[in-house]
Amino acid sequence: MKVLSHIKLPARLEYLQTFMDFVSSCAGEQGFGQKGINEIELATEEALVNIFNYAYKGTNGEVEITCKLDNNNNFILEIADSGFPFNVLSVEDPDITADISERQIGGLGVLLMKKLTDSVQYRYEGDKNILTLIFLKIKVISDK
Repeated sequence: MKVLSHIKLPARLEYLQTFMDFVSSCAGEQGFGQKGINEIELATEEALVNIFNYAYKGTNGEVEITCKLDNNNNFILEIADSGFPFNVLSVEDPDITADISERQIGGLGVLLMKKLTDSVQYRYEGDKNILTLIFLKIKVISDK
């Protein structure tokens, strides 16, 4: 895999826009049009806000995002934090067909992340949560 760029900042909401600008720039450099960039931003924002709100539970921590290309030139975002271990893929998808008054709170952000990416992967490695968001290169062509 080819590393394009990375950023590491405190896991706080005040840095969200800096992270988003970084991700947008990386995606734009890989040829994604505005629609693709918007989808990448939204999926990333959902992941980051979850980390900011839950990973460190009152303690300070950092988040690192690494932009990569795989061997097929697919765009990969690795989002790493050293907060409490949490596999977002273990969250059940909410029943969006249920009446609004009967729906459980939570899970919509994870569902949205899954819908906006071509693949979401999670691993816990070296005391870090590593969330991988994969966006197929074919979207670059269809987004123009």
